Amino acid sequence: MNISEEVCDLVQIDLARVRKIRAALVAPAAVEGLADTFSALGDPTRVRILDALSHGELCVCDLAAVLRLSQSSVSHQLRLLKGQRLVRPRREGRMVFYALDDQHIMSLFRQALDHVEEERKSGAGNREPAAGSRKRVSGARGR
Repeated sequence: MNISEEVCDLVQIDLARVRKIRAALVAPAAVEGLADTFSALGDPTRVRILDALSHGELCVCDLAAVLRLSQSSVSHQLRLLKGQRLVRPRREGRMVFYALDDQHIMSLFRQALDHVEEERKSGAGNREPAAGSRKRVSGARGR
């Protein structure tokens, strides 16, 4: 695909539509939080940890055994996931158990998995943009 397929042949900005959509955009702080969350989910080991925890609470030892990873590696990844509030720890004596922080994490995980499996089944990359979708206007950024 070359660049000419990615831009409009005629630059014509619908200012009313632009203003309406800008007013509806996610707040910058929330955008940062979303980007951080998706960044945390961008690592295969962390995704595997979330997958395992989607089946129930696990201690670090069991989680390492399920994933065939060292406890140190799992602990490091859990620390990152905890920092993003994707998992929560619970101490019981000398053991620490982890669980998904809330149902939103499970919903996000399941939706992303459904998307990936749908793409895989349909032969990703062979689809055209949805009808009515507009291509990005070259040079219209920041206006």
